Amino acid sequence: MNNTKVAFIGLGVMGYPMAGHLAKAGYQTSVYNRTTSKAEQWCEEYSGSFASTPCEAAADADFVFICVGNDDDLRSVIFGDDGILAGIKPDAILVDHTTASANVAREIAAEASVQFLDAPVSGGQAGAENGVLTVMMGGDEAAFDSVKPVIMSYARAAELLGPVGSGQLAKMVNQICIAGLVQGLSEGLNFAQKAGLDGAKVVDVISKGAAGSWQMENRGHTMLKDEFEFGFAVDWMRKDLGICIEESEKNGAELPTTRIINDFYAEVQEMGGGRWDTSSLIRRLSR
Repeated sequence: MNNTKVAFIGLGVMGYPMAGHLAKAGYQTSVYNRTTSKAEQWCEEYSGSFASTPCEAAADADFVFICVGNDDDLRSVIFGDDGILAGIKPDAILVDHTTASANVAREIAAEASVQFLDAPVSGGQAGAENGVLTVMMGGDEAAFDSVKPVIMSYARAAELLGPVGSGQLAKMVNQICIAGLVQGLSEGLNFAQKAGLDGAKVVDVISKGAAGSWQMENRGHTMLKDEFEFGFAVDWMRKDLGICIEESEKNGAELPTTRIINDFYAEVQEMGGGRWDTSSLIRRLSR
């Protein structure tokens, strides 16, 4: 174990394995989770300790990482008497892996007494568990250089894209692209089935050509089998696409397809699929 101390706030489906990779890499890791039993479970599985408040978790840490649900969750763990900023060291670096708005990232950076980087991730639960996430970051270059080796405990790529807020803006681009890919894949596979083709064979062959994508490789066959009990949930995608649409209204970007697909995901929610994987878009075509 090395002497670097880290804290991880938020042990959801992403944060739990990410914090685990930090512990396995030898960092002295303290965790906090709103549901204490989850933090206790983490400590049984990994070498580390859990704290009763974000303030306590952050108190001695050189790097403090966050991965919670949304803007309001972020504010709740950062500000206030029990928040991270009440306990963090002046020379520590605060890194937020939550997919949130660019506005809240800038708000935190303006009020924080320490270096802050917004650092949303891509790769889903499987990427977190396997330690191969992609991290899009915004903030100070020296802070980025300092924290990058630690982040690589659970990532395969981390890139600084500009000032604070840039990471969140890049994650919006990521989600816009994914939404379009999943809708196109849903329509193509539904077409294949209606045309009487063997969908599995179609996926196998076209995934080797120009139509190939991560979504096709990892979700094509499960979509054909009507399996959606895994991966990135529709509820989360709707939250993310809402952030994208709100930002587009500020910067003037046109998102006609994204708006339509966001409505399609609303239909999936109405079908009871809020916790289904985002590839469940295909199910609304076969109702």
